Amino acid sequence: MTDETGLPAWAERIRHERRQRGWSQKQVAVHLFKAAGDEIALAEFESVLRRVKQHEAGKGRPRDPYPLLYCRAFEMSEAKLFERPALPEVITDESADDDANSVSSPSLPWLWEAGPTADAIYDITKSDLMLNRREAVKALAITAGLPLVDPVQRWLTHPSPVPSSSEYSGRIGSDEVAQLEEAANVFRTWDDQHGGGLARKAVIGQLNEVADLLRDGHPHEVSVRLFHVMAQLAKIAATMSWDCGMQTAAQKYYVMSLQASTPGEDKPFGASVLASMARQLLYLDQPQDALELIRLALDGVRSTATPRLRAMLHTREAWSYAKMGRPESFKRATGNAEAAFSEISPHDPDPDWITYFDTAELAGVTGGRYLELSHHDSRFAGDALGHIRRAVALRQRSSMRSLALDQVGLAYAHFIRGDLDDAVTVGNAAADTAGQVQSDRVRVQLREFYLEIETRKDPIMAPLQQHIRETLAR
Repeated sequence: MTDETGLPAWAERIRHERRQRGWSQKQVAVHLFKAAGDEIALAEFESVLRRVKQHEAGKGRPRDPYPLLYCRAFEMSEAKLFERPALPEVITDESADDDANSVSSPSLPWLWEAGPTADAIYDITKSDLMLNRREAVKALAITAGLPLVDPVQRWLTHPSPVPSSSEYSGRIGSDEVAQLEEAANVFRTWDDQHGGGLARKAVIGQLNEVADLLRDGHPHEVSVRLFHVMAQLAKIAATMSWDCGMQTAAQKYYVMSLQASTPGEDKPFGASVLASMARQLLYLDQPQDALELIRLALDGVRSTATPRLRAMLHTREAWSYAKMGRPESFKRATGNAEAAFSEISPHDPDPDWITYFDTAELAGVTGGRYLELSHHDSRFAGDALGHIRRAVALRQRSSMRSLALDQVGLAYAHFIRGDLDDAVTVGNAAADTAGQVQSDRVRVQLREFYLEIETRKDPIMAPLQQHIRETLAR
């Protein structure tokens, strides 16, 4: 809904509340920092001020943590300031608590030696298996800024060889390790097809078992392979935790995966973990930190990355620039991604964990970033449509979570362009697909789309809104 100025109602209310208090936009930014306190880390002042200006201009509805901070600064409820629809069934675990996406500095297990890393993962997973998920998604916080970026830089230079031992007390050999490697591939495929909601604890249990195995002595080759398996399982556990709305646990497992990759000197896999950590930060509106992690990843694999891995990393770099509202830098990084992707050969030694990054994935992530830019400049919506359409057409129907995210993005792009009939058609397909996966990430994206179309108050959108409500209520 818009008022007589042509602005969305929420943008006009933000501007009205600011003027009522006699504040300038700079003063609003100052009050947002005060509202954040030590609990929530924000970007640099100029970046926050730019967002204040964008919000008042109606260029993109404020995303977490800004709604919470505006409400604190203006001492108003979210329902009154933003007219959030009173639909409790739409609210997911991740968005159920005002502080669900806060950014602070909880302790992370910064351990870079092989033995302590295995011990820490064993203890963390043992505790996690007894954790109540409903409690875990409350008052979530992640580490950002220097407390995250500085320790991660040790990944480039800190040696962490697998300790050699002349006494082997281990219970397994090469055949058993091969079975564990296959199990990790099965879990990765399950996560891609169905989301993390159903298999998370199974992965945590398997990770706990591998960490326990590494507390024994093994021949060097067996130990190295076990660390590889542990790193992969920890990354899968991180992604599944995120998919369950457990942001703190997700970041912790990403860190443990990064550290578990160092004893086997697997820099490419470590770079992929940094890319996943950056993606989490991008969802939580921390693009500068995400960019730092991606630059570190690119530096770490400059001479060892396959073209497919380089292409993936450059898409995350492009995402960071899109989040910052830097379209030219975004296009340059996207060009680098496409150039690297064009160099892919069937003979490249791509491991299983990067093969997901295919033509459909490149199109989907590129289209998603154009969609990000279109929130500030609707002219980018056409680019978003072209790329996401290609992703949907190419996407394997077994990759249900990615397909659902593509479809939500495609419906969103149609909506921004004013193609309401197409937005309804694709939106209904997105709701159907979302109902087939256990993914909070999909549910949050679908809810954000719902909140955006709710502002339109157009009767043609009403059946779609009802469909989305029913999907999110399951």
